[in-house]
Amino acid sequence: MSSHVLDLQEIDQSQLAVVGGKGAHLGELSRIGEIRVPPGFCVTTDAFRRIVGEAPSIGAQLDQLAHLGPDDREAIRTRSAEIRQAVEEIVIPDDLAAEITGALALLGERTACAVRSSATAEDLPGASFAGQQDTYLNVVGPAEVLRHVSRCWASLFTERAVTYRLRNGYGQREVSMAVVVQQMVFPHAAGVLFTADPVTSNRKVTCVEAVFGLGEALVSGQVNPDIYRVRDGEITSKAIATEQSALTDDQVVRLEKLGRRIEARFGRPQDIEWCLAGDDFHIVQSRPITTLFPVPEADDETDRVYVSVGHQQMMTDAMKPLGLSVWQLTTPRPMAEAGGRLFVDVTQMLAAPASRAGLLEIAGKSDPLMGDALQTVLDRDGFVPSLPEGVPSQEIPGVVPATIETDPAVVTELIAHSEESVAAARRDIRAKSGTELLDFILADFQELRRILFDPRSHQVITAGMQATWWLNEKLHDWLGEKNAADTLSQSAPHNVTSEMGLALLDVADAIRPHPEVVAFLHDTKDESFLDDLVEVPGGREARDAIQAYLDRYGMRCVGEIDITRPRWSEHPATLLPLILTNVRNFEQGEGERRFEQGRQEAWKKEQELLERLRSLPDGEQKAGETKRMIDRLRTFVGYREYPKYGMVSRYFVYKQALLEEAERLVRAGVLGEKEDIFFLRFQELQEVVQANKVDDELIRQRKEAFRSYETLTPPRVLTSDGEAIAGTYRRDSPAGALVGLPVSAGIVEGRARVVLDLAQADLEPGDILVTAYTDPSWSPLFVAITGLVTEVGGQMTHGAVVAREYGLPAVVGAANATRLIQDGQRIRVNGTDGHIEILPG
Repeated sequence: MSSHVLDLQEIDQSQLAVVGGKGAHLGELSRIGEIRVPPGFCVTTDAFRRIVGEAPSIGAQLDQLAHLGPDDREAIRTRSAEIRQAVEEIVIPDDLAAEITGALALLGERTACAVRSSATAEDLPGASFAGQQDTYLNVVGPAEVLRHVSRCWASLFTERAVTYRLRNGYGQREVSMAVVVQQMVFPHAAGVLFTADPVTSNRKVTCVEAVFGLGEALVSGQVNPDIYRVRDGEITSKAIATEQSALTDDQVVRLEKLGRRIEARFGRPQDIEWCLAGDDFHIVQSRPITTLFPVPEADDETDRVYVSVGHQQMMTDAMKPLGLSVWQLTTPRPMAEAGGRLFVDVTQMLAAPASRAGLLEIAGKSDPLMGDALQTVLDRDGFVPSLPEGVPSQEIPGVVPATIETDPAVVTELIAHSEESVAAARRDIRAKSGTELLDFILADFQELRRILFDPRSHQVITAGMQATWWLNEKLHDWLGEKNAADTLSQSAPHNVTSEMGLALLDVADAIRPHPEVVAFLHDTKDESFLDDLVEVPGGREARDAIQAYLDRYGMRCVGEIDITRPRWSEHPATLLPLILTNVRNFEQGEGERRFEQGRQEAWKKEQELLERLRSLPDGEQKAGETKRMIDRLRTFVGYREYPKYGMVSRYFVYKQALLEEAERLVRAGVLGEKEDIFFLRFQELQEVVQANKVDDELIRQRKEAFRSYETLTPPRVLTSDGEAIAGTYRRDSPAGALVGLPVSAGIVEGRARVVLDLAQADLEPGDILVTAYTDPSWSPLFVAITGLVTEVGGQMTHGAVVAREYGLPAVVGAANATRLIQDGQRIRVNGTDGHIEILPG
C-alpha cells in the first residue's frame, strides 16, 4: 500500500522493525494455508516515528524517562502521562490520515474494527511484553479509527510499559509502535491455545481454554474457561466451567491441529488467541510462550531425562557462555545446556537396573524432591525403557564405598597439595599472554581435574557422608534420636566455608574499636575504599584486616561456579554490609567463642549418646561402632567444602589473566568492552585471540539471550518433552506448614528475613534467613542468624553443611519459600522434622 500502511498479506515475520511483533506474526499467520486471519492492515512504525519526530518536546521527555529507575514510580507515572497526552494531542497529517482511511475503505468504512498496538519489542522469543500496550474493540468509522490509532501510539508510554522496559533493560527510544487495524470477528466462542502445557511445560501436550463469546473476558480474568488438554490428537482431560461446553470434542482436536501448524511455522511453542465464528476458527494473535524452560538439544528423538546441575551446586541462576564452557572443561562428565544452565542426561542410568537403584538412593538422600521427580518419570509406562540385567551402565558419582582410615593427615595433605598447585598456577600464568595464555589455561584444566577428582579426595568426602548417614540411621533405630549427626558436626575442623564466616567476625573485631572507621565504612560506596581507609584514624589496622580476609577468601562470590561472576576481591564493597552487621551485633572475640561453643556442644552430645548406648543390650559394641563413626565424621566432614574452594581459587587465577587479555583486545579495537569475553565460550575466545577478530553480532545475540534466561526458573528434573517435574515430599506435616528437607536439627522461632540479594541483607540477632539458595558466599551471614530456610538444597550441599557446623536449625528444598513467606513475618523452623510454620502476627 505505502511506507506508512501495509496490508496484512504484504507482511511476514521478517518485518518486525516495520510492523512490530503483533503485526509481523499476524502477517506471517495470514500466509499459512488453512489458517484464517481477519483481514486488516498495519500502520507502520515509520508513521509513529514521523508523528513523534514532529513533537520535539517528546524527545526531551524521553531523555528524562531514561534516567529514572524502575522503582521511581511517582516520577514514571508523571512523565509517562505527560508523554501520552502529548502524543494523543498531535494532529495526524492529512496525507497520513488519507492513507489510513483509504486502507479502511477496503474493509468497509462502517466495518467494526479492532485497533491493536504492535510494539517492536512485543511478542518476542525472549520477552513477550504481553499486556503492556492497548487494544480497542468495536471501533467504527474513519474518525474513530484515527483517534484510536493515536491512542495506541500513546499506549507505548503507559506507566506499566515504561516500567517494564526500565526493569528489563530496554531503552525508551529503542522501541517503536505500529498499529494493527482488523475487521472484528463476532464469535460463538473464543479463547487461548497453548501448544505446550503451561502448567507442566510439556511440549507434546496442547492446552485449550475456551469461553462463549469474545475472548476478552477470559484474557482479563472475568470468567472461568473450559480447559482441555490434547496429546497426539486425543483429548486427555477436560474441565467444563458451566453445564454446556463452549467447543465440541471434534472442534478441540481441530484447533489442536491448527496450533501445531502455527507452531511449526514459527519454530517454537506458541500462545495463540482464536475465535470460532460459525464453524470456522479465526486466529487473531500468536506469540511465543516465553515462560517455558528450553529443552536441551539432542541428536535424536529418544525420550530423555535430565537433572539440574545448578540444584546440586546451589547456583540456579543463568550462567554466561564463558562460565558454562569453563565448568564443562572442569568436569569430565558430559553435560547438556539449556536456558543458560547445565543438565546431566541420566536416561541411561535410569534404564539400567544396577545404576538406577544407586541414582535413586543418592538423589533421595541428597535432594528428596529430585529423587521423587525421577521416580515419577520411572513410573510412567515406556518413557524410560528398562535395559536387561547385565547391560553396562554409566557410573554413579558418589556411590563408591569409602575405604579410608580415619587419619587427619589425609585431609591436611590434600589441602596442602591443592594450595601448592594453585600457587604454581598463579606463578606460571604471569608471563603468559595471547594464544600462549589460552593454551596454558586449557592445559591447566587437566591439573585442576586431577586435584578435584583425586580418588583420595573423593574417598574423604564419601566417608564423611556415609558416617553422617550411618549415625543418623543407627542412632534413630537404637535411641530414637533424630538427626544426631547434626550436633556432632558442629565446629568440625578443616571446613573452609564455616571458617570464612567466623573470620569475618575477626575482621569486625579489628574495626569495632575505631568509631571513625565504622562511620567511614557505613557511608562509603566507592570500590576503592581500601586506599582511602588509611587516612582515617585506625584505618590502617582495618584495611590490613580486610585485605588479609580478601587474600584468603576474595575469590569467592555469589554464584561462584560461574567464572564470570564478580569476585569479592573485584568488588570488596560487597562485604561491607556483612562486616558492619557483625560490628553492630557482636562483641569482641565472638568468632573464637562461637567455634569453641560448637566444639563443646558436639563433645557433650557425643558423651551423652555413648553413655545411653552403653546401657543397651550389646551396648559396648554399639558404643564402640558409634565412637568410630563419630571420629570419622569429625575428621572428614569439614573437608566436604574444600574442593570447591580450591576450584574457585584457580578460577580466579584464570579470570584475572583472561581479563588482562581482554583489556588488550579492547585497546586493539577487537572488543567493545572487556566483559564481552564472558559471552564467548572458551574455545571461541581462543579463536578470537588468535584471529584478533570477533563476531559483534554473536555477542549481541548472546547478551540478549542471557537477559531472557535470567527470567527463567530451572527445574530439578526436565524431560525431552520439555516437562518440568518438581517432585513432592511424601510425608505428613502440620496443616498449612511449608514442607522441606531437614538438614540441621532443632526448632527455632523468629522474624523471617527474605533476602534475594546478599548485598541487601540487613539482619538482626534472632532473625531467620529465608532465601532461594546459599552457596559458600552466604556463609558469613550465618553467624548473624538463628535459622535458615532455602528453596534449593540437599543434605550435603554447602548451606546444610555450614548450618550444622554452626548449630543452626535449617530446612532446605522448601519450594517457593521466598514467595510464600513474607519478609518480617514470625515463623517457626523445625530443622528436625523438616517444615516451616507461619505464626500469628
